[in-house]
Amino acid sequence: MKRFYKEVTVDRAPDGFRFLLDGKLVRTPARQPLLLPTEALADAVAQEWREQEDEMLPAAMPLTRLVNTVLDGIRATREDVISAILRFGENDLLSYRAEAPVALVARQLQWDDYLNWLSDRHGARLAVTFGIQHVEQSAETLAALRRAIAAQSDFNLAALHVLASVTGSLVLGLAVLDGRLTSEDAFALSRLDEAYQAEQWGSDREAEARAGHLAAEMRHAAELVRLARA
Repeated sequence: MKRFYKEVTVDRAPDGFRFLLDGKLVRTPARQPLLLPTEALADAVAQEWREQEDEMLPAAMPLTRLVNTVLDGIRATREDVISAILRFGENDLLSYRAEAPVALVARQLQWDDYLNWLSDRHGARLAVTFGIQHVEQSAETLAALRRAIAAQSDFNLAALHVLASVTGSLVLGLAVLDGRLTSEDAFALSRLDEAYQAEQWGSDREAEARAGHLAAEMRHAAELVRLARA
């Protein structure tokens, strides 16, 4: 798509911060006004639009994409989104441990710190299994996880969905929202097995490129959380 505007500005509105192109209010793909909760977030989104060249590249506007997800998707289907995120807790990566080799088993013990944190912070104790056998989480644990998810703002929910999707772990996603982990550390913890295999057999260029893309998605999600709170 060709760039169709010259000036990008932000100003305060009664219900948030407006994002304007050549003085005109920008709307989401679903035609909702692009109103943002903080000036910091509005400025960051505006900067993505300022940096576009003659040919606009949506892939270079990750915050804009996430904001549109919140305004057009999360707010319209919040309960469905909560249920979708909860499924990552039902089958959380941190609940499934390797039986061997010993070195990988030892590395996965790091995950216990975050399961303990989850229990202390949200009152949810996830069961753990070894190997590929499915482990059923208790109704009490799932109810506690749902409360933790439902307590999040719409912007946090959008970020949490990304974080949990990339890592396969609701626990790691919640830890990033809470400031217990950076997105980079959460990503590394979610890839202990991949890192171990790369050490043993060597890395794969295509896999590394995909990992870099996923890590960037997590950084953008964490940035959304930070800016929406600023």
